[in-house]
Amino acid sequence: MLQGWIQIALILVTVIILTPLLGKYIARVFLHKTTLLDPIFGPIDRAIMRTIGIYEPEGMSGWQYIQAVLVSNIVMGIAVFLILFLQPILPFNPSQVGGLSWDLVLHTTISFLTNTDQQHYSGETTLSYSSQVFALGFLMFTSAATGLAVGIAFIRGLTGRSLGNFYQDLMQSITRILLPISFMGTLVLIAAGIPETWLGAAQVTTLEGATQAIARGPVAHFEMIKQLGENGGGFFGINSAHPFENSNGLTNFIETVAMVVIPASLIYTYGLFMGNLRQAWLVYGIVLVFFIPLVIMTAWGESQGNGQVNTLLGSMAPNLEGKEIRFGWSASSLWAIVTTATMCGAVNAMHDSLMPIGGFSTLLNLFLQIVWGGQGTGTAYLFIFLILAVFLTGLMVGRTPEFLGRKIEKAEVILASVILLIHPIAVLIPTAVTLLLPEDLRGISNPGFHGLSQIVYEYTSAAANNGSGFEGLGDGTLWWNLSASVSMLLGRYVPIVALILLADGMKLKQIVPMTDGTLRTDTGLFTGVTGVVILILGVLTFLPVLVLGPIAEAFQLSSGL
Repeated sequence: MLQGWIQIALILVTVIILTPLLGKYIARVFLHKTTLLDPIFGPIDRAIMRTIGIYEPEGMSGWQYIQAVLVSNIVMGIAVFLILFLQPILPFNPSQVGGLSWDLVLHTTISFLTNTDQQHYSGETTLSYSSQVFALGFLMFTSAATGLAVGIAFIRGLTGRSLGNFYQDLMQSITRILLPISFMGTLVLIAAGIPETWLGAAQVTTLEGATQAIARGPVAHFEMIKQLGENGGGFFGINSAHPFENSNGLTNFIETVAMVVIPASLIYTYGLFMGNLRQAWLVYGIVLVFFIPLVIMTAWGESQGNGQVNTLLGSMAPNLEGKEIRFGWSASSLWAIVTTATMCGAVNAMHDSLMPIGGFSTLLNLFLQIVWGGQGTGTAYLFIFLILAVFLTGLMVGRTPEFLGRKIEKAEVILASVILLIHPIAVLIPTAVTLLLPEDLRGISNPGFHGLSQIVYEYTSAAANNGSGFEGLGDGTLWWNLSASVSMLLGRYVPIVALILLADGMKLKQIVPMTDGTLRTDTGLFTGVTGVVILILGVLTFLPVLVLGPIAEAFQLSSGL
């Protein structure tokens, strides 16, 4: 038991130590200061930029930045759709997998384009190596880089800088951050036993004399960017529970740290952009105040196990249903919270088998979207809550609502509200519609309170661009493919547009000198107020579905019904 808690603590300490190191490097990249990688990737950046017609990157206005994001994503989406649709006639298909239905191709394309990586298929039996590497692997880099670029543009605007050039930010996100870290991580994963081969399935003879095909492929590099870019889509159907994606304690440690290290470091990066590291560490503290209790709650619930099962056994045993024994309750619990806190969505255990308190914690992470949050955009959401806290506190105490020396006015509050409201709209409305459908269309495998959680989790995961799921849900149907696609698009692009417009508006504001009437945001008191605002605005919206889902299920289990 103690060893499990030590594993959890070790990973958290590692992330905290890496935060300022990587945070400084990311700031250096996007402040356009020289890095050691410039001589290697500088010529490559310039060649690619010139290919698309950009010779001297210039700063963009808000609408220009938005247009660049949307146009580039549409072009990439069409290209990937065609690769997936034409899969049977493309090379690198050693298992001779066939074609996909148009709705599954559409869902998969939108899923990886939006950095969601929600999978309504099993990778090793559905997709060829061409589809996995040249389509989905490509989007794993570009979708993560898109979120990172938008997050950096947002903080530039808040601090009065030019938003920058999206194409330059996209390229540098890949060549200076995602690609080099992925390369080094891939080498470590290969050394630790993760395969990286273009050969087809291995044919082996079992002890009974039968022949069995063991799927493999170019997994190691796919796995590393999957974790680092907060993508989450697995090469195999059972994701990082598969030994070829996550073979042992070392790979599990590396992949868990990889999920959280960039979003954690971005908070420090934002502090450097603002010239206020005190503010950054206070925001970091807000995240830890939410994150650590959720880890403890989930790990405690899994370590105690199911009370009804314990009664039958005559002793207490951890909940190991849906888990890999090589990871156990501790590493599985920490992973479940990290993957839903960071919007990665990769799994090393089945979330559908978590105890109700684990289901509560993972859903709460997806509802809030700021406990580390998504690649770039999640950190921006944290500052959206800061802006709203400034506005609300200013109304209550009669002080001028200002953030980073710039006034918070009607336009900023409207855009911040849009960012927060689009999430419940993309979750609760399709959930209600699905509950009205005939039973065979809903796909619920577990009736009652848990069945409601399965539906809510699917749409919440889609809208939060997370991609994990309560996998007991029968989601590989036309209804789920199309409805989840709508939630993914709303959850991705509406907030991006609002973030850029808000940052562009803040950039144009004159700096207001600090006076005795200015509400300081880098204090412990204001940080505490922000935490309360997050709870009120983020949690209360979804409280009814939490009560009807995991909370009701917990009471049901404890009562023995």
